[in-house]
Amino acid sequence: MNTTSRAPASRRMPPEERERSIVDGAVEMARAKGIDMLTVRAIAAHVGVTPALVAHYRPVMDAFVAEVFGAIVAAERDEVLDEFSPAGGLRVSLQRLVETLLDGSRDDVALVWVQAWSLGVRNEPLGERVRAEMDLWQSRLEEVIARAASEDPDDTADPAFAAWMLLAMVDGMSAHSLVKWAPRDRADLARRTVSAVVDRPEVVIRSRTTRTSEERP
Repeated sequence: MNTTSRAPASRRMPPEERERSIVDGAVEMARAKGIDMLTVRAIAAHVGVTPALVAHYRPVMDAFVAEVFGAIVAAERDEVLDEFSPAGGLRVSLQRLVETLLDGSRDDVALVWVQAWSLGVRNEPLGERVRAEMDLWQSRLEEVIARAASEDPDDTADPAFAAWMLLAMVDGMSAHSLVKWAPRDRADLARRTVSAVVDRPEVVIRSRTTRTSEERP
């Protein structure tokens, strides 16, 4: 009597489901380890498929890295800005937004951003996606600031200027936090930054027109 046991055969997935599992696995891996760890072999090992299958669904690795980056940062942007509420006034709502972005729970996404800025220098599909995602962050943040300002007669802010200032501060502080270099009181930094944006000198306002990455020098 043959008592040799066999491992159950892996379930055969439809092509769309298999492709989705590879993309989701790559996103999961990038969030855990960074996008610089994404290779055909590494993704295959993480998902549990052959490298040839990964290459079949995503034959250009540079483009796949850009796709994974975009999926991660777009999800964060939607999560943060879809929940934005102007309740409490412009100053309070902007401070709450900055504190959310700096609360330390998003270091995985911060690492993805920092690596994308570096890798995008030589990975053109990634560089193009980075520029597009930064433009989307700026334009959507400008929209929510404009909405908050319109509902608060006591405070004013130039939405385009405010969006660029806040994003520059958040990006810089998020990058600094990865090497444990940051002020002790991030909430105080958020308050000071929001005050600088809301109480800006009029002389710094040159235009209310949003400039995309293609228009900036």
